[in-house]
Amino acid sequence: MNKEIKDIKHKGRIYQTGIYLGKFFRMFIFQNDWKVMPIAALIAGLVALVMKNGLFTTMEGTLLGSFAIACICVWNGFFNSIQNVCRERAIVKREHRSGLHISSYITAHTIYQAFMCLMQTIITLFVLAKMGVNFPQEPKGLVTGNIMLDLGITIFLTTFAADMMSLLVSSFVRNTTTAMTVMPFLLIFQLVFSGGFFSLPDSITFLTDYTITKWGLTATCAQGQYNDLPMTALWKSMKKMRNGSITAGQLKTFMLSSPDFSEDPEMVILLNSIPDDKEIQFDEFITAIESQSGGYYIEKKSGEFNQEEKYASEPAVIIQCWQMLAIQILIYVGVATAALEFIDKDKR
Repeated sequence: MNKEIKDIKHKGRIYQTGIYLGKFFRMFIFQNDWKVMPIAALIAGLVALVMKNGLFTTMEGTLLGSFAIACICVWNGFFNSIQNVCRERAIVKREHRSGLHISSYITAHTIYQAFMCLMQTIITLFVLAKMGVNFPQEPKGLVTGNIMLDLGITIFLTTFAADMMSLLVSSFVRNTTTAMTVMPFLLIFQLVFSGGFFSLPDSITFLTDYTITKWGLTATCAQGQYNDLPMTALWKSMKKMRNGSITAGQLKTFMLSSPDFSEDPEMVILLNSIPDDKEIQFDEFITAIESQSGGYYIEKKSGEFNQEEKYASEPAVIIQCWQMLAIQILIYVGVATAALEFIDKDKR
């Protein structure tokens, strides 16, 4: 390897890319870089264990699960490359003075990290499937025709974008200690400004467009048919009120004030069958609804009231998310390359 590096001055960019790509893959095998793979499986398993019953089954479960999947991707991507450049900064500076093309060095990193992200994507999908996650069946894949391939592209691009962001950070900072100090702040920013899980003031919502998590979460929700799923929060809350009571008249006034309920013949018949002055124990009311399969009806109606246009299950929505992630990847790679071009002037 030392002889190859010494001769690098007179070699072209493609040759240099091959040299460094070979070096990175040897590090993967012999310096335990492969350890990120079982870690990715462990993280995916923990998320699946908690989220598998709600993910792609209910609105709340899909939103929370999509957020968790985006977090998996960002976490994996950040740890892949946050130390890769800064830990060998002195070596890069010396080899750049000997003829190293920074573009070749970054290209080799990009190809290698794409391989890492692809392996993590396959592992994540495999673990989610083995843990019993109910993947959407219809439509079978809004873009490619295969839901697993669609989800795989989303997970890969989200992970790769986070990976390239951390590679950019690693290209700027002077050592691994600084890199690991900066990383938690980047992670918190990605989580808080994901745009789907936390309520943000209108004045700062524009920041969500600059995160990786927003586009990963949005694409996953769209692929998971978010707007077609029931919302279970209202019905679960109602079932917790079994010890309370209400008059039939109060109940009718509340429910029939909504055209979505008043225009449903079965619901009107059910409500009008009870005298207005009758005091209804919530336990009786809930039992009556359950006997008419009304719980599912309430969940479906709750879902209809809480649909989000940004999560529409349309190819255009998913493709836009993929494009935004791809643009971020290109920006991070370009800026990292530009930053290292000036490494000779670095006096640190």
